[in-house]
Amino acid sequence: MKISKSPIAAFFIFPFNVMGTIPALILWLSGGGLLFSATRSIMGGVAVALGLTIAYHTVSLFTEYGEGTPAPFDPPKKFVARGLYRRVRNPMTIGVMLVLTGEAVFFGSYPLLGWGLFFMTASLIYIPYFEEPELSRRFGGAYLEYLRNVPRRLPRFMPWDAKQDRR
Repeated sequence: MKISKSPIAAFFIFPFNVMGTIPALILWLSGGGLLFSATRSIMGGVAVALGLTIAYHTVSLFTEYGEGTPAPFDPPKKFVARGLYRRVRNPMTIGVMLVLTGEAVFFGSYPLLGWGLFFMTASLIYIPYFEEPELSRRFGGAYLEYLRNVPRRLPRFMPWDAKQDRR
């Protein structure tokens, strides 16, 4: 099995930096977080694990079904409305936010919490004003139908089924 370099490059450009390098720099520059707490560590660890699982799942869907990655230099060639994308339009962002929040809780770091809030605010601006119009141009009617049926932030209870909606 040949491993494509695009998903690896995409991982190191965005998720690795957003969820790893930048938080590490923030911890280093801010002098760390609060003293160890088992409860905080467990809660933060669970959030990080859940967030990484969601992020991995969503990137895998892009590479397997979309024939691309989340990275701008290798975007999906096909529209992906599978898995978690049938419940919410931006599960990858939710996964990253869980990781950033989990890191802030795990380390008891207010500066890390600030980084998470900054990332969330940037996403709230970028997604509707830049990402969604671009996806509408690239994928046309299928994406517009998706926008009408799948919420941006809060997941649907039942997954959306495009085939069923067309009946």
